Amino acid sequence: MRHLWTLRAFYLLTGLSGGFFGPYLSLLLERDGFSSSAIGGAMSLAMLIAIVVQPFFGLLVDRFHATRTTLALTFLVPAIFAFLYDQQNFLLIVSVYALSTLFSAPQAPIADAYAVGLARAHGTTYGTIRSFGSMGYALGGYAGGLYLEHLSIHLLWLPYALLCIIGGVIAFFLPREKPSSVVRGSIRQGMSTLLKNPRFVLFLLGGFLISETLTAFNTYFVLAFHEIGGSFADTGIALFIASLTNVPAMLIASRVIRRVGREKTMMIAATAYVVRWGTQVLIPVPSVAIAIQVLHGISFGFFYVAAVGFVAQTTTKELQATGQSIFGMVCNGLAGIGGNLINGFLLRAGGPSLMYAVCAIAALFGAVCFLLVMRVKAPAADMTLRPLDLSP
Repeated sequence: MRHLWTLRAFYLLTGLSGGFFGPYLSLLLERDGFSSSAIGGAMSLAMLIAIVVQPFFGLLVDRFHATRTTLALTFLVPAIFAFLYDQQNFLLIVSVYALSTLFSAPQAPIADAYAVGLARAHGTTYGTIRSFGSMGYALGGYAGGLYLEHLSIHLLWLPYALLCIIGGVIAFFLPREKPSSVVRGSIRQGMSTLLKNPRFVLFLLGGFLISETLTAFNTYFVLAFHEIGGSFADTGIALFIASLTNVPAMLIASRVIRRVGREKTMMIAATAYVVRWGTQVLIPVPSVAIAIQVLHGISFGFFYVAAVGFVAQTTTKELQATGQSIFGMVCNGLAGIGGNLINGFLLRAGGPSLMYAVCAIAALFGAVCFLLVMRVKAPAADMTLRPLDLSP
């Protein structure tokens, strides 16, 4: 039980640090005089670097069982360079962001693969662990808004660095993995095996389509919200509501999955995205933009829990972190690049309404992909995974 709470504390810190800093980075760059297109390009460059190295991190964890050290580095490296965000130099900030992303991007897929195994070993569900990340993001986003009401945005790095250091320390208290087997294949072989599965490819396509729309929230919500008249304090409230709804959503996601299946759960999530973006097109006012964030739990929360479970079910025991890294590479990396570039251009060209309209259409196509996943027969290679062997 102690191991579960240690991992929950780790997820809580991922949420706190990410929620406190991530949503406001675009505003920091805008205050330094850069357009949404330039911001999107900079963040896309950082994600491009991340997707190149992310699968290699996954394979290294699968091969050498270096989960604790890797997760600690995903916190500590960004903490070391956080002070450079105060330099008010676009090129320097982008370089720091790229370096931080290089190490922080593998955090989610590696932690998720680890959490799935630990949850199975202790007879609980992944959602009861991952929900602490959402709780942390809610608190972090709200605290960040309050912080900026009283202090300069160029001082945002201070609490962010402190939270990252705490998270890095917690990572070293996670239980070690017992190496029960050694991966003999290469990353190319692992990726080739997964990408020959048509259900997995359709799943990745659907995940890409809805995940690229999420940058409209993660990267551009603060800018779009301010454009329609929202304040800093209200921004924090909106971020708090969005992330807080993830907590109950992730807790009940396993029940929904048992009842309707992972594919239908992902369809429900995609439909929630359509409603979420479409509403902000039809009624572009701050109060509605705040209220509609209650759908974040159903859209992101349901999808993420179902998606991680789908990857775990589809991927063999020896390639768990590799499979989650490929999922992260496509749905966080490639989708992040595409979403940041496209949504940044749309926001500049037509404002929030155009950006959200295109996002609604993309989410609709994502739902169609998940419908096709349901209709494609699962290959015989798909298997139920054994619990991960862990020791203190």
